[in-house]
Amino acid sequence: MPSYRALALQLTCRTVNAAAHRADAEVIVQESIARIGSQLAASLAFIGRDCKLVVLPEYALTGFPMGESIDEWRTKACFAMDGPEYAAVATLAQRHGIYLCLNAYEVDPHFPTLYFQASLLFNPAGDTVLRYRRLISMFAPTPHDVWSAYLDHYGLDGVFPVARTELGNFAAIASEEILYPEVARCLAVRGAEVFLHSTSEVYGPGLTPKEIAKRARATENLAYVVSANSAGMTGTAIPDASVNGGSKIVDHRGLVLVDAGPGESMSAFAVVDIDALRAERRRPGMGNLLARQRFELYADTYAGTSMYPANTLGDAPFDRRHFLETQVRTIDALVARGVIS
Repeated sequence: MPSYRALALQLTCRTVNAAAHRADAEVIVQESIARIGSQLAASLAFIGRDCKLVVLPEYALTGFPMGESIDEWRTKACFAMDGPEYAAVATLAQRHGIYLCLNAYEVDPHFPTLYFQASLLFNPAGDTVLRYRRLISMFAPTPHDVWSAYLDHYGLDGVFPVARTELGNFAAIASEEILYPEVARCLAVRGAEVFLHSTSEVYGPGLTPKEIAKRARATENLAYVVSANSAGMTGTAIPDASVNGGSKIVDHRGLVLVDAGPGESMSAFAVVDIDALRAERRRPGMGNLLARQRFELYADTYAGTSMYPANTLGDAPFDRRHFLETQVRTIDALVARGVIS
């Protein structure tokens, strides 16, 4: 397989929080798509035609809810699974002949009172070849919150999807999920070779937990991590540069190949060598951490342990306090069991 270049495109997010109505938010979203299209075209012209994969930052078209209720955010800022917003982004992938990863909030007709945060991958034909819903979130619904019903509709492979393409096997990890090794591991055992990490996080000169996690997930799974961070967020009271910089690509050895500074940037591009990755995964030795895993050691502990509970959401109305209250009950239960002293 020939190597290719990947780009973690670092962009400013123009939020829709101040929009009074859906129509106002749609104007902002379409303007953002147009701006991303221009920046994408210019970036690809600079990098070259061998750039075949581009990852965009977390919720790049809308920002995240700040005070809006579940209903308000679903109505104002969430996209339909076959909506025009996705079609417009898919057109960009088709126009440039690339794989393009977008992170956004979307609604699902199977769960009409909820929304999910999703990472989608569009192929050069404009088709959606990957749809991953974020599994761990503090204040937003996830598939785990409606676990039984979600499995009925999508099955476990729909929870941990992997797209097998001519460029390698892609899987998505959203934002802080990079801190949870189990998420990446469940994708790796399904064949994932490149983790598409859309994030919007505080970046600085030190090794933050997420910075460490990106290198750890790459090393322990012998996988690439293409991590695109925001270049600031506008339209809210939060200082614009609170999330700004650090988009990077980490190779299968855990080495940071490129690391962008602050501001809008296309500097986080590097070569992805899938053949080298596959050679390492086939090579016997201490460094092949993926092939040295002994899941039987952990299976009983995981199977017999529950922490944050599944299926806490149904059709009844709820607000965001539900998530914090559920976590408080979880902590109390862990104290009672002696997990937390």
